Amino acid sequence: MPKRTLSAFLFVLLSSASLATTVLAQGALPAGVKGEMLMFITDAENKLSQLAEAMPEGKYTWRPAKGVRSPAEVFMHVAAANFGLPSFWGVKPPDGFDFNTYEKSLTRKADIQKALAASFVHLKAALAATSDEDLDKPTEFFGMKTTVRGGYLLVVSHVHEHLGQSIAYARMNGVVPPWTAKQQEAEKAATTKRPGM
Repeated sequence: MPKRTLSAFLFVLLSSASLATTVLAQGALPAGVKGEMLMFITDAENKLSQLAEAMPEGKYTWRPAKGVRSPAEVFMHVAAANFGLPSFWGVKPPDGFDFNTYEKSLTRKADIQKALAASFVHLKAALAATSDEDLDKPTEFFGMKTTVRGGYLLVVSHVHEHLGQSIAYARMNGVVPPWTAKQQEAEKAATTKRPGM
């Protein structure tokens, strides 16, 4: 494995381990699969929030192609799913929430950032309040039969799918993901401190 690739891999691995250790040390996560899901949801939340902040407002309406979601719509799509998917297994969404129209209901950067943040608060509170017994209960959405646990696993997959999309959107618009920029600065600082460099 090339040295740079190995460095990047180790940074990601250590960052994930650090995130898990920090969150668990704070006692914020329950044990078991619920805690693991909350950890990965929080990871996506932090990175999506950073990207939503780093993306200039003028690029919120940019599209890679006709008919494809803009960055604003991607962030709102994530928020809509965070509010809406748990409603299929009985979690009440905020008053006035409409799954069919929410994605296009906000257009200003600040409003979208607030909605995205609120949706993660809602999602994590719903999951944290779900008992282990309730995770086993059957549910159905979009023609799929699963359990409440399966529903939350879909949410974990969904937030990371659109995190990847948002990273690509940022890169295409010349925005370096903030955590990558931080890693690059740390690597540069470490290189300049080495003797003989």
